[in-house]
Amino acid sequence: MRDMQEVLSRWGAWSANEGNSVDYSSIAAGFKGLIPPSSSSRIACSDDDGLLIDSVITHLKRTRKEDELELIVAHYIYGVSKRRIAKSWKVSEGRIRQQMQVAEGFIEGCLAMLNVPLEMDIEVMESPGIINSKKVLVRYAKTMLV
Repeated sequence: MRDMQEVLSRWGAWSANEGNSVDYSSIAAGFKGLIPPSSSSRIACSDDDGLLIDSVITHLKRTRKEDELELIVAHYIYGVSKRRIAKSWKVSEGRIRQQMQVAEGFIEGCLAMLNVPLEMDIEVMESPGIINSKKVLVRYAKTMLV
């Protein structure tokens, strides 16, 4: 499996540096005051990978909630922290993390269905025997397990 946070981080750097055919400026308009100066020191993906991920992100816009797209764009392209997004939207940070996981899962599923290797796969594939401790399932406190 790919580390989707790393994949999206590289896509965000590519999108911020290169600019792309999909205009996300109107989506993240509410975050203009929160956006720190852009840093070109982030590791970016290749153009082929960037365009492929861009098409999946566009599919996210068509089939899912617009909020999930806003989260992905604000966090991965503009570098706005999840905490700042939560304060701006006046919701809990846990809720933002949950929505982010749903969006990342959707993107990962789309890439898996396409079955197209990314050029960055060698660097972003997770080892099967190692548990990634930074990925934690986020669930509402009122959720009941059955």
